Amino acid sequence: METRTLPHKTMVRRGVSSLFDPAIILPAIAGSFRKLDPRLLIRNPVMFVVEIVSVLTTILYLRDLVTGVDAASLKFTFQIWLWLWITLLFANFAEAVAEGRGKAQAATLRKARTDTVAKRLIAAEGFHTEQVPAAALKQGDLVFVEAGDLIPSDGDIIEGVASVDESAITGESAPVIRESGGDRSAVTGGTRVLSDWIKVRITAAQGSTFLDRMIALVEGAERQKTPNEIALNILLAGLTLIFVFAVATIPSFAHYADGKVSVIVLVALFVTLIPTTIGALLSAIGIAGMDRLVQFNVLAMSGRAVEAAGDVDTLLLDKTGTITLGNRQAAEFIPLPGVSAMELADAAQLASLSDETPEGRSIVVLAKEKYGIRGRDMGELNAKFIPFSAFTRLSGIDTDTSVIRKGAVDAILAFVRSDASNSAREGDGGVAAARALVSDATVRSLTASADKIAKSGGTPLAVAKDGRLLGVIYLKDIIKGGIRERFGALRQMGIRTVMITGDNPLTAAAIAAEAGVDDFLAQATPEAKLKLIREEQAQGKLVAMCGDGTNDAPALAQADVGVAMNTGTMAAREAGNMVDLDSDPTKLIEIVEIGKQLLMTRGALTTFSIANDVAKYFAIIPAMFIAFYPQLQSLNVMHLATPQSAILSAIIFNALIIVALIPLSLRGVAYRPVGAATILRRNLLIYGLGGIIVPFIGIKLIDLVIGAVGLA
Repeated sequence: METRTLPHKTMVRRGVSSLFDPAIILPAIAGSFRKLDPRLLIRNPVMFVVEIVSVLTTILYLRDLVTGVDAASLKFTFQIWLWLWITLLFANFAEAVAEGRGKAQAATLRKARTDTVAKRLIAAEGFHTEQVPAAALKQGDLVFVEAGDLIPSDGDIIEGVASVDESAITGESAPVIRESGGDRSAVTGGTRVLSDWIKVRITAAQGSTFLDRMIALVEGAERQKTPNEIALNILLAGLTLIFVFAVATIPSFAHYADGKVSVIVLVALFVTLIPTTIGALLSAIGIAGMDRLVQFNVLAMSGRAVEAAGDVDTLLLDKTGTITLGNRQAAEFIPLPGVSAMELADAAQLASLSDETPEGRSIVVLAKEKYGIRGRDMGELNAKFIPFSAFTRLSGIDTDTSVIRKGAVDAILAFVRSDASNSAREGDGGVAAARALVSDATVRSLTASADKIAKSGGTPLAVAKDGRLLGVIYLKDIIKGGIRERFGALRQMGIRTVMITGDNPLTAAAIAAEAGVDDFLAQATPEAKLKLIREEQAQGKLVAMCGDGTNDAPALAQADVGVAMNTGTMAAREAGNMVDLDSDPTKLIEIVEIGKQLLMTRGALTTFSIANDVAKYFAIIPAMFIAFYPQLQSLNVMHLATPQSAILSAIIFNALIIVALIPLSLRGVAYRPVGAATILRRNLLIYGLGGIIVPFIGIKLIDLVIGAVGLA
């Protein structure tokens, strides 16, 4: 079987190209012309109207060319005709660039596809297989995948456990463990098994695999207009209709003054006054919002989900890995009565020397720093390390002279009692000695210390040596640095944070207080999560949450923004409206920020566009009609050269401002965690006032250039 190796770290974060990348710009230029198709442009009412008047202008120009009007009029008509089409192309270019970035990312994902040959199991039992093309697999088929093989399609592991390289999907080089049963059984087509073997039941039909959906989503093929976009389009269409009537009345005013206004001038005036700026950039803003999520390795199933993230009122966050580091650190050794802290620390360090987990390493470091216990020559001890097992829930070390174990309190108690019973049966110490080692008083003291640790938000690990209980290690949940400040920023934005944990209420309360969340849900069950979300939504709030397990699926489906972890089950990924390819629950906060940035960008550019139109109205109308109404001279503050120069300057400015704002629409307005009132004031000050000032300056400069080169 010949396959191509999947590219390492291929996910979209590496595939995001800059705005000026020729690989994006050149196809976008071609796409600008393709988008002139009225069947495509009709989705944007404002630009569709611009196309209609551009066609009308073209017809009028050709008429004048044939009839032989004077050269000055023909020259003016040609320039208006040219800049109207340029305006359309610039608007299409903005959308094409936004789409092009997504297509570049999708092209990177397509490289992960291979002509894979699958090993389809002939029977569920055994390992008899037949080789078939991956494209021939159907839902329900069973395949056998071993080390070095590509997983041919999406599915669930029904038997076995394996280490899987998912870098082609997530961009992360660290392999993950996938096994049958539980929340880690889902596998994705195009990923590679690194060790061991698994049997996979295919769950996706051809053409609808997770990789197929990723490509379609990144390309924007399934992107639907969001409610806010639809509402804004209706507003823009309404404003356009108003200006149709406004411009249609101008000939009557000119006729009253014994003057005449050409159709070309009316068309140009109409285009400069309607909200072409936001109409041209609206689609690009939405596409770019989804693109920014993709840059964070998050796939949004719809633009609606991105928008909803910007309006979230309640944020549900898992404790482990989101609020805490996820790796608990040893904070203290708590010996039992009759045991010294040095003896407990020495035994705990010995039991942890081969433990490569962050918790194990922290125990070694604590014993060294607090008690000066250094490493020792394990060769002299003839040591045999006992690795941690999910079945026994303990680990340790056996030497020529000692047997040391550390682990969960109940697991250590069971081990010590079993060891004592064995010793009693073998006659080395007797029943009395065995009972003494695990007396009720010792057990009570151990459980009391463990309960105290749990109530403070920590995790207790018991330690035993030679069948004797020594004490407990206090493993503390380490709150992420700066997380309290981030929750404070969210609170300032009006977002309520709720920590979700399986811990008991006392432990949850301690961690919630330290982290600074607004509330917590302890001993969270699927029903409890669902109930909490529904209660919040019943109060008119939008809720965001993340999850990875099948038991999270109902809550993910109910939440307005449901972020499923890519390492989770297929049920969770299907239920959410976003998928985090890095499986990092902390990213929920960034998702909310990106959603708010999308709304802020749209609001800022809408404010600028409307202010821009108002400014253009007062800038060019007086200059255009001075010949008919000399009284308007006092309003001609810009002193534009001629009526023709005024209208031509405005139409050129109208096209160029779209190009100038493309980078901002794709990059987004800088996000700041402030309230809605502050954002409104900022928009009015920067984009409202700027939208009024910039046209006066821009149109005047263009008028000077036009006069200098003799274009009008």
